[in-house]
Amino acid sequence: MQRSDFRCFHRLRVRWAEVDMQKIVFNGHYLMYIDTAMSDYWRALALPYEASMHALGGEMYVKKATVEYHASARLDDTLDVGLRCARVGNSSCLFQAGIFTGDRLLVAGELVYVFADPATQTSRPVPPALRAIFDSFEAGAEMAEVRTGDWNALGRDAARLRTAVFVQEQGIPAEIEADAMDATARHAVVYNRLGMPVATGRLLQAAPGVGRIGRMAVDRSVRGSQWGRRLLDALVDAARARGDREVQLHAQRSAEGFYRRAGFAVSGEPWKEAGIDHIAMHRSLQG
Repeated sequence: MQRSDFRCFHRLRVRWAEVDMQKIVFNGHYLMYIDTAMSDYWRALALPYEASMHALGGEMYVKKATVEYHASARLDDTLDVGLRCARVGNSSCLFQAGIFTGDRLLVAGELVYVFADPATQTSRPVPPALRAIFDSFEAGAEMAEVRTGDWNALGRDAARLRTAVFVQEQGIPAEIEADAMDATARHAVVYNRLGMPVATGRLLQAAPGVGRIGRMAVDRSVRGSQWGRRLLDALVDAARARGDREVQLHAQRSAEGFYRRAGFAVSGEPWKEAGIDHIAMHRSLQG
C-alpha cells in the first residue's frame, strides 16, 4: 500500500489525548482517524451525506472493520489518512485506508460497508448511481459540474442554498438576503452527480468593466473541499469572458483567507453588515 494508491486524503495532527501510556497513539484511535477521513471522502464526492442517502433510499452501515499495524504514530506527528473505494459488490462496498507519515505507511485498514434500508437495516443493492460515483471518482473523473445562467434557470436551487447558509445558519434576515439584483445577475451553481446543488454565487456588473461577485454559499457538509473554489473560478471566468478588467467582492472576514488564496487583495477598511464583519476585496483580470 502506497500514498499513490489514494486520491482522497485527510490530514491531522496527533493530539495529547490520543497518546497512551507507551507515548504512542492508542490503537483504537486509528479507526477514529479512518472514520474521520470517510467524511472527507464524501466531501470529495460532493455528496452531502444525509441528503444523499435520503435521495438514494438507503444508508451505509459498517459490517466489518480490520486494522493492521506496521508502526506507531506519536504526539504531534502529522498524519495523512488515505481512503479509497476498492470494490463494490451487490450490496456491500470495500473501503481501504492507509495512514501515513510522509511516505511511510503506519497503519492499513479495511472497512466493509453494507447499503441497507434504514428502517429495517436489511441489505439492499448498491444503487447504480452510487456505484457509478465510486467508480468514476477512483478513475480520476470530476465529481461535479458548474452551470451558469439566469435566475429563471438557476434561481430555485440558488435560493435554496442561500437560504440554508445565510438565513438559517448565519441568521441574516430573509428580506436582506434576497434582492432585486438577482433578476439581472449571472448565477452559477455547482451540481453533484446526483443532480443536487452544493454551491452557488452570482456575478453583477458593478460598473463598466468591473464585475462584482456575491452571494457565495456552499453547503456546510461539503465545505473544506474544492467546491467553493470551483464556483469562484467559474464566476471569475464569466467576468473575464464578458470583458471585465476587474472583479470585486465583499467578503465575510472569516472567508478572507479563501479569497486571498484565489488572488484577491484587500481594499479599504472592514465594516459590519447584518452583524457580520466584512472586507472589500478585488482582483485584476488584466495581464
